[in-house]
Amino acid sequence: MPALVPPLLELEQARSLPAVGGVLRAAASPLGYDRLLVFATGTGLERDAQRVYWIEGDWFGDGSDTALARYLHACPVNRHVLDSNAPFFWSKRQGVRGERYQVVKQPRGDGLHGLQVPVFGPTGLEGAVSFAGTSIDASASARLLLEMVGRSAFRAARQLAEAPADVRAGALSAREREVLRWVAAGRRQAEIAATLGLSARTVENHLRRARQRLGVATTAQAVRAAGRRGEIED
Repeated sequence: MPALVPPLLELEQARSLPAVGGVLRAAASPLGYDRLLVFATGTGLERDAQRVYWIEGDWFGDGSDTALARYLHACPVNRHVLDSNAPFFWSKRQGVRGERYQVVKQPRGDGLHGLQVPVFGPTGLEGAVSFAGTSIDASASARLLLEMVGRSAFRAARQLAEAPADVRAGALSAREREVLRWVAAGRRQAEIAATLGLSARTVENHLRRARQRLGVATTAQAVRAAGRRGEIED
């Protein structure tokens, strides 16, 4: 599969988590997947061993990552990883009793559909990569491509995330530090925008650039990383 070689080489040479995310995006987006999640787990999701290496797209319906730990713990799709040794497709639809998740052979119809790729190592299950979208390519060739790219991306992300901490990209801008301070104080993005006289989109852009500079996947991780670097007060 010649098309597989370039992304695998890029992942081998990736020097940051955003670079890993970019390779995943380039592979998944043409196939209709616009939501990405790379996370590690120990021997069980219930053991609080989750660590998110990369998250992208609107998984929660409001652009927020604040419910991420609860989502990983409670989502039946992520919990199904514990009982599966192979990639599987799933669908989420809105029913009269709320959201309904199903593991399916072939996603069809309305709703959010996805592919979950478990990653195993010497000690068993190490984590998973999730791809999702509303109109996805669920063919065998697409599954094989995302399976191989996803597993390579997981290992590249783990190596980067667990490497000794160093000063990654340049220092945060004054505005990026200011926005992160407000996040650390518990303010929502809309409140931060109103306080600083900015649009919500501008606030999100500052947060996105801060995450990229700090080499992390979520805003909560950015707050912690900036605190460790002394760029904001813990």
